[in-house]
Parts: sequence; C-alpha cells; structure tokens
Amino acid sequence: MKIVVTGGAGFIGSNFVHLLMRERPATNVVVMDKLTYAGCMENLREISSDPRFSFVQMDICSPEVADAIAGADVVVNFAAETHVDRSIEDAAAFVRTNVEGAWRLLESARARKIGRFVQIGTDEVYGSLGPTGKFREDTPLTPRSPYSSTKAAADLLALSYAHTHKLPVIVTRCSNNYGPYQFPEKFIPVMVLRAMRGERLPVYGDGLNVRDWLHVEDHCRAILAVMERGREGEVYNIGGDCERENLHVAQTILQSFERGYELIEFVKDRPGHDRRYAIDCEKIKAELGWQQRWNFETGLQATIAWYQENAAWVENLQQQNRDYFKRHYDDRPAVRQGLGAAPQP
Repeated sequence: MKIVVTGGAGFIGSNFVHLLMRERPATNVVVMDKLTYAGCMENLREISSDPRFSFVQMDICSPEVADAIAGADVVVNFAAETHVDRSIEDAAAFVRTNVEGAWRLLESARARKIGRFVQIGTDEVYGSLGPTGKFREDTPLTPRSPYSSTKAAADLLALSYAHTHKLPVIVTRCSNNYGPYQFPEKFIPVMVLRAMRGERLPVYGDGLNVRDWLHVEDHCRAILAVMERGREGEVYNIGGDCERENLHVAQTILQSFERGYELIEFVKDRPGHDRRYAIDCEKIKAELGWQQRWNFETGLQATIAWYQENAAWVENLQQQNRDYFKRHYDDRPAVRQGLGAAPQP
C-alpha cells in the first residue's frame, strides 16, 4: 500500500508517519510538506533512510499536487495552518492552505482516482460549549475563529466531494493534542519549556477555559483505524475523555518541576476565546473498536521528559522564530500575578 501523508513533517503528521512505519511494514509512505515554520525534517530523521519512506517538498495549493499523489492508495491530509493566535493576526495563510489547499487535494484525488481520502479536522469547528454536554458528530458547526472557520470549510468541501463526486472521503475531528514534536507555540509545550527555565507562564484570561486533552499517539491510532476500517462519507470524533482547565494544566506542570504558582501570569484573553471543548467519541469506539491508551497524568510526564531530552530540537525552532516568540511570550504584559507557592509534595 502507498500512503501519501500531507503535512507529514508537522506535529501530528510526523507522529502518524512514525506509527505507520512501525506498525505497517508493508506500507510505503510518501510525506508531502511545504516545510513552513511548523514543518521540520528533524521530526522524520529517524526514518529518513528507510527505503519505504520518501519525501516531497510541495505546497498542497500547487497544481503539481495531482501528479505527486498519483498511484497512492490513500491520502491523509494533515496539512494546515493551525494556531488560532496567528489566524487572528492574519488569516490569509489559513484561507489559502486550509481551504484552497484542501480543495486542490480533493480535486487531485478525484482526478487520480485515489482509493481513500482522510481529512484531518478539529473539534474547534463546533464552537464553544457551556458547562455541560459534549460535541457529537451531528453537532452544528459554529466556528468562532478564522482558524476554525477555515477548517470547517475544508470539512464541508471534503464531505461535499463524497456526496457529489462519490470520492471515498472520511473526516476526523480531534480534541486538543499533546506529545512529542509539538511546535513550541502551543499551550502545553509553552508551559513546559517556560517552567523548565523558571520563566513566567502566560495564561489567558482567568485560566478556566476547559480543553479535552488527547495524547498524539492515541489520536494517530484512531486515524489509522479510520483509514483502514472507517465508513466512507462519515465523520468520526476523536477525544481524550480528559477535560482539564488550562490553569490546572499549568499548575500540574509547575508541580512537576517543583516550582511555585507565582510563575503563572494571567494575560489579556484571546479575542473570541472558546470557553470549553469536550468530545463525545463513542461512535469511533463502537464502530472501530478504538480506545485511548494514555491517561493524562502519565502522558504529560512522558511529554515533559521528551522536551527535556530534546532541548536542541526546541532551541533550533525557537531561534528560527525568535521574533514571534519574543512578541507573544516575552513582551506580553501580565494582567495579574500568579497564585503563590506550589504545595509541597
């Protein structure tokens, strides 16, 4: 089997490629990636010499993408601009990659008669939840940021190709991921890296926004199950069954380093910041037999250890993007200081 993984040098994409190479020895994997700031060939270094692996540097908006995916049995599309803060600053790249890029891939898959197309989405397309309830696959889409709006558009395009053109499309929507290789602009790596250095941890608003945390390996195993056994034209939610307030996550990370809560600094909230996400993933469990293997406490400690062991990887990415990190994490004024010393273990 030949599988094309777009965005395969990014966080979730590279973890998925590693899983394929480990557990599907009869599979040839082609990674297609533009190598923007979040795509890193170092993420694939361990498998780069494997004869079953090949790499194509390409923008998914390129007309040449049709030839690049020719002969593939499956296309899995991870390629996307993903950081909400960046989409608020400038949505242009999000519209181009997430909408135009998805359309270009779908057209190419149709022209090349690809056997299966998996579109990787996000629970953010559903909007924000109140204190109760969970997102189901039939929850109406009410995206509230430029990022989530472009991802919702990509999902709808993909499903329309399934209906109109009978393209064998499946859409997945996941909750917040964490784990190895996550670019250090996202919440957990930011908290881990700054706690490691004894720096202040910027937390939006009151810190009580709730996210459903999913270890990236569990997510990748779910995608593999969907790719191999999912029903065409369907949407599958993938969640961690692990709701945590952002403030609680920051405090847990500080405790891991035996640092005080005074390092937490509450900063001006993100515009349109969704209050709570929670995924109902009973459909994928019932239909495909998938189940989370990681609990949050164990997964978080493993993630902390990974960042400690890969300091050079982190330093390289932060140096390449030093102006962005300085503007967003060093120069941002605090609204109020943290919560005092951490309790003793």
